[in-house]
Amino acid sequence: MNFVKFNPRLWFLLGFIGCCSLLAAGAYMQFVAELEPCPLCISQRLAILATGVIFLFAALHNKAHKAYALGAAVSALIGAGISARHVWLQHLPPDQVPECSPGLEYVFRHFPLTETIKLMLTGTGECSQIEGIFLGLTVPAWTLLAFLILAVFSLLTIRLQAKADESRI
Repeated sequence: MNFVKFNPRLWFLLGFIGCCSLLAAGAYMQFVAELEPCPLCISQRLAILATGVIFLFAALHNKAHKAYALGAAVSALIGAGISARHVWLQHLPPDQVPECSPGLEYVFRHFPLTETIKLMLTGTGECSQIEGIFLGLTVPAWTLLAFLILAVFSLLTIRLQAKADESRI
């Protein structure tokens, strides 16, 4: 006997809350701990935001669960790719680290949009700096782990929905 019925709306809402928690942690690190985010950190936050918005729409819409789950998983995996690049940059030998760029405010004002996007997705020298370690992992490594969990969490909705549909038959 199945006492718990799978509810995709609740599942997607939990994913949205998870993304909000990640964004709140980033805001805390920036505004309270005063850790200035690098271009890759900002790109990762945008990927978390995009994933969270997809989760929110899925929870509100309550249809097309598979499409929303795939969309959230793709968004999370894009974020995981950005985080993996960030982790890679942090593990480069000092002589292979790319040059630091001017601040993002300056870049947004004086560089073309394509150059700004390229800078935000590839990272610069300041992205290789390790600002803090928690339980042996850097913040980008934790973010990579969070993105992978979000992707699995999202794809799991497809499997759980299929099992729920099977049990109704």
